[in-house]
Amino acid sequence: MENKELIFDSNIDKLIESADLTKEAPTEEPYRQYWFMKKARQLVNEKSKELNRDLTFCVNTFGCQMNARDSEKLVGVLERIGYVEAPDENADFVIYNTCTVRENANLRVYGRLGYLHSLKKKNPHMLIGLCGCMMQETQVVEKLKKSYSFVNLIFGTHNIYKFAELVVSALTNDRMVIDIWKDTDKIVEDLPSERKYPFKSGVNIMFGCNNFCSYCIVPYVRGRERSRNPKDIVREIEHLVADGVVEVMLLGQNVNSYGKTLEEPMTFAQLLQEIEKIEGLERIRFMTSHPKDLSDELIEVMKNSKKICRHLHLPLQSGSSEILKKMNRKYTKDQYLELVEKIRKAMPDISLTTDIIVGFPGETEEDFLETVDVVEKVRYDSAFTFIYSKRTGTPAAAMENQISEDVVKDRFDRLLSRVQEIGRTMSARYTGTVQEVLVEEQNSQDTHLMTGRMSNNLLVHFEGDTSLVGTICQVRLDECRGFYYMGTKVG
Repeated sequence: MENKELIFDSNIDKLIESADLTKEAPTEEPYRQYWFMKKARQLVNEKSKELNRDLTFCVNTFGCQMNARDSEKLVGVLERIGYVEAPDENADFVIYNTCTVRENANLRVYGRLGYLHSLKKKNPHMLIGLCGCMMQETQVVEKLKKSYSFVNLIFGTHNIYKFAELVVSALTNDRMVIDIWKDTDKIVEDLPSERKYPFKSGVNIMFGCNNFCSYCIVPYVRGRERSRNPKDIVREIEHLVADGVVEVMLLGQNVNSYGKTLEEPMTFAQLLQEIEKIEGLERIRFMTSHPKDLSDELIEVMKNSKKICRHLHLPLQSGSSEILKKMNRKYTKDQYLELVEKIRKAMPDISLTTDIIVGFPGETEEDFLETVDVVEKVRYDSAFTFIYSKRTGTPAAAMENQISEDVVKDRFDRLLSRVQEIGRTMSARYTGTVQEVLVEEQNSQDTHLMTGRMSNNLLVHFEGDTSLVGTICQVRLDECRGFYYMGTKVG
């Protein structure tokens, strides 16, 4: 949509309504999907009248923020076609948006499907849909066809924009509908979305990944890298701000390589500068950054920005240069530490978080201690630590010297203990200061408290009422309790 204005929600409703069901569905996107949304709405209305009640839906999301953003798009379509959101899986249409980064994510989905089958026996009108990264694995789809034939709809990551069309197929077919694409370079704009929070939103700036880290299945299930047009991104954010959004999270598997597939290349740093100009936008976050592509230009833009949050998630994965080479990460331990030093010199108040994998094939005790050494030198505010998960189809799965479970568990526990100890110390460094906090919700444990998030991504709980939700408040940080603060609103 190079030279088109983006079509926003109110116009989408009009375009859905104007679709002519007496004619064949258009071939051009997104108008084809508007036609199918109207068709699906007709089918849902007929079923609602037959049952004398609203049809309900439940979307469950597994995995990353990319999946969470995709789920908002699914919800946007379902609400447009007449479904009403249910509080749990006891619904007429249940969708699992799946993750496959680690094997236990797959096992959780299989486990939940047994429960859904029991619900479906009581509700013959129930539809079950599965989408997301797990569905891009051939062996998964074969297993579902063989052992979970009660599933109605299976689709992957590349054709989520076709959801309305697939819903019509599911509503009009008794057989399992499967629509999996191996890859795509297609980006379809202007589809409905229903945000979880009115005041903040994820915004996809790119899709896919070209890095092929040896342990990671993402490039195989999300496809090759492709960037959205910067004008489309800016216009989307402008619309979100007009609708009450004050904070955006820019999403991509590797945001630092944004722009390489555009006809007129633009760097991620340049995109951030354009987004910063948007009036009314208060905060900009982004993830994930690959260390090998984090430029001096980006550090300079972050340093001078008044809107980019003082938080950077910079995955390490391992502190051993030898293991990093086997992981195909394309940087060494020393290069990573030099990068951190450069970032900290430019922004002393930056909060750094990371991802670390323990037990990668061939990891020795010396390799593990190199990782601990990086943790102690960098002093992360927090870290997501993972036990290596063997993913079929990745180079690492075929490597020799897979590490025994007891050794991995011992290393994991030791690393986690050190990460938490350092993290508590780092988090406490703001005690007594006054910080800007975006109020996100009423505290679930104590309704007298509100919960907000600082620029550095730490949570703060303080006395207040729900009128503060979505606003940015000045809060004094009175007491650090590990990885969150108790505070007092000031001013």
